[in-house]
Amino acid sequence: MSIRLPAEWETQSAVLIIWPHEDTDWRPYLEQVTKTYLEIARAILARQKLVVCFHNELLKKATLELFSLQNISTTNLICFIAPNNDTWARDSGPITVYDNNEPVLLDFIFNAWGGKFQSDLDNQITTEFTKAILTKRTDISTNQINMILEGGSIESDGQGTLLTTSKCLLTDTRNTMMSKNDIENQLIKNFNLKRVLWLKYGYMLGDDTDSHIDILARFCPNDAIAYCACNDEDDPHYDELTKMETELKQLRTIKGKPYKLAPLPLPQAIYSENGTRLPATYANFLIINKAILLPIYGDNNADKFAIKQLNSIFPEREIIAINCKSLIKQFGSLHCVTMQLPQGVVK
Repeated sequence: MSIRLPAEWETQSAVLIIWPHEDTDWRPYLEQVTKTYLEIARAILARQKLVVCFHNELLKKATLELFSLQNISTTNLICFIAPNNDTWARDSGPITVYDNNEPVLLDFIFNAWGGKFQSDLDNQITTEFTKAILTKRTDISTNQINMILEGGSIESDGQGTLLTTSKCLLTDTRNTMMSKNDIENQLIKNFNLKRVLWLKYGYMLGDDTDSHIDILARFCPNDAIAYCACNDEDDPHYDELTKMETELKQLRTIKGKPYKLAPLPLPQAIYSENGTRLPATYANFLIINKAILLPIYGDNNADKFAIKQLNSIFPEREIIAINCKSLIKQFGSLHCVTMQLPQGVVK
């Protein structure tokens, strides 16, 4: 079997995003979140193709006018129309593997993080993307997988190791009839893995994904892992994140060596209007061609330290900081609203 799940830092053909609109929970913050999306789009379009899913033609027209007003180049822009419930492309979009070096899109079932929200339209995003963008392609295929899985719940090093969390994948609202062993075997089969590494600890207040790995710990090149760390014993995250750090220190690479660990700080606590702490995490960065899009949150010291850490891990890439305080109002951040499409997917 020659299937391989690439690492995010490998060459990409494009990034997929779903544009926010008033028929989603973004409605109260639509102006703020649209500005954030424009900055994300600007950064990506300057470096590679961006595929944008629009809820309808009216939204597409209005957004293209915004691009023009903001002097955002549309040379690398590809658009398609597909009605959607929400905009978390990381979880509703396709997960791409290579089979004999040809891309294959895996379309897992999306049930909105265990049935927390409506997901009938979002579960069709990969199908609609394939119809709109890949219709005439003979060099790419899509496989529907009878398993609930979100892109934000898995991390790949591109060499056969997958990192995930027990809290998410073993929740009884996803693959109810599957044991941990069943789930691991299914992951190994679908991605042709050598092994699955499970983290038992780690969470972020305000997160509604049941502890996606992409808000906690991220594979990076050269056997590095960037992860959320908490040094404040009075912070509610301290116990869990310290235990997660211990787990990470115990993990070994496929060659039996410790991973190079790069701690990322927690920014100062940010709260919603009703007093809920929001899941602000620097681990939710997006790797694109030649750059890292890093979510920042207006905490100058923590923002600077996160930038410094990622500069040390990715010395060949530009670190582009994007304020994502608007995104965490709906309990996700920059990586959550994007899905990379590896080389060969989009021509």
